[in-house]
Formats: sequence, structure tokens, C-alpha cells
Amino acid sequence: MDWWQALLIGLVEGLTEYLPVSSTGHILLTQSLIGIPYETADQQTAANAFAICVQAGAILAVLGLYRERVARILKGLGGQDPEGRRLGLNVLFAFLPAAVLGILFDDTIEEYLFGLTPIVWAWFLGGVGILLVSHFRRDREGGRTLFELGVKGALLIGFAQCIAMWPGTSRSLMTIVGGLVVGLELAAAVEFSFLLGLVTLSAATAYKGLSQGSVMLEQYGALALVLGFLSSWIAAVLSVKWMVSWLKSRGLSIFGWYRVALAGLVYFAVLH
Repeated sequence: MDWWQALLIGLVEGLTEYLPVSSTGHILLTQSLIGIPYETADQQTAANAFAICVQAGAILAVLGLYRERVARILKGLGGQDPEGRRLGLNVLFAFLPAAVLGILFDDTIEEYLFGLTPIVWAWFLGGVGILLVSHFRRDREGGRTLFELGVKGALLIGFAQCIAMWPGTSRSLMTIVGGLVVGLELAAAVEFSFLLGLVTLSAATAYKGLSQGSVMLEQYGALALVLGFLSSWIAAVLSVKWMVSWLKSRGLSIFGWYRVALAGLVYFAVLH
């Protein structure tokens, strides 16, 4: 992997990780377009592991942007902040379904769903879903705050997150929609998605790093990982700030139109 390829993949990861457009789908498309080798088993393992491990930069970005909320969670888990404790436990409850199903089906998902055709379908269906949700919520205001979320709601969001194991669906999309379904206001659903992402992405990154990191480093080297991490971190800071600002006044529909348009473009330009 050349230095510019590592930077580009990290940039794509950081820009798309927390947007409801699927970072995995964008990275796999990017890898295909810039010629990342994917023929042998080791090449496939390295490419998939790199796509996951550069998430560390995006994790650090949200950890910095939401450090006060994370600090409250840590204080709560230490018994000093009841609301922080409730939020922290809800994040952990929401993480459980993906933790179990991810370990059970990780190899199967990579074998059957890490391809452009299933990703294009996921982009399209997810885009239509966003447009439908946006339409039916356009006259709806209010909702529960982050600290009013219950355990059942957190678990439902967690099961919604599992649908995003299908690359192209988007973890952010499913957790935000899951939050809206259980009655959270949009801002609270987005923030819970970010916080849940800290745990989910950290676990996925650690798992891939420990299980396949040696193959990745053998194929690409440490410099590629460092460059991917740095560009992912910077891009994620900018992306999250923009998304939060955008959603305050304009809603989710732009992401639905983007996904539908991207699915059509990739289908006719690459797959058809």
C-alpha cells in the first residue's frame, strides 16, 4: 500500500464513519477504485483489517469532542453521577447484541457480504429508509432526552446496530433510526449513536488488530497504519462537527438522497 492510498482510505473512513452512509461500504469501494490487491487470502485479510483498524482515528476524534459526556459516564460507573451511570449502562446494554453476533458471524459476513453488489443494495435500501423516516417525522418535534432512555430502548438500538453488520447499511444509520424508534429526540439519538460507536468500534478495532494485525502489518507496514489513523482522526473531527450542525436545522433526508444516488452511480458505472 502506497502512502497516498493509506491517507485516502483514512480520509474516507473519518469522513463517513459517523455519517449514516456506511464507512465500510465507502472504504471497500475506495479500495477497489485505487487498486488495493484483493486476490489472495492474505490480501483480503489485510485489506479488511486495515479498513477496521483505521477506525481508531475516528474513535479518538469522538472521544475528544465528547470528552465531557464520557467523563460523566466514567464518573457514573464509579458511583459519583447517577445520570452518567444510567447512560453508561445503557451504552453497554446496547453494545451487547453486536458483541455476541459479531463474534459468531464475523467470518460469514466477510465471506458473503464484503462485495460491491450487496453494498450497493444496502446503500439503496438504507437511503429509501432514511427518506421514509424523514417524511414521517417532518412534522414531529420533541422526544426523550439522552438520560430518559431505558434499558429496553437501549437493547432495541443495540439490535438495530446488528443490522449494520451488512456492509453498506451503516452503523450510524441503524443506531440513529433505532433511537428515533424508541422515542429519542434527533439530537439525543445522534449523540447516543456516537457514544455507542466508541464502544462498538473500539471492540471491533481491538478484535481485528489482535486477530489479523500481523497479516495487515506484513502486507502494508506500520507507516500505512499511522497515516491512515491520522487522516481518519482529522477527517472525523470535521465530519462530526458538520453533521451535528447540519442536523440541528435540516434533518436526515440529504443522506437518504446521497445513498440512493451513490447506489445508482456505482451500479451503472461499476457493476452494470
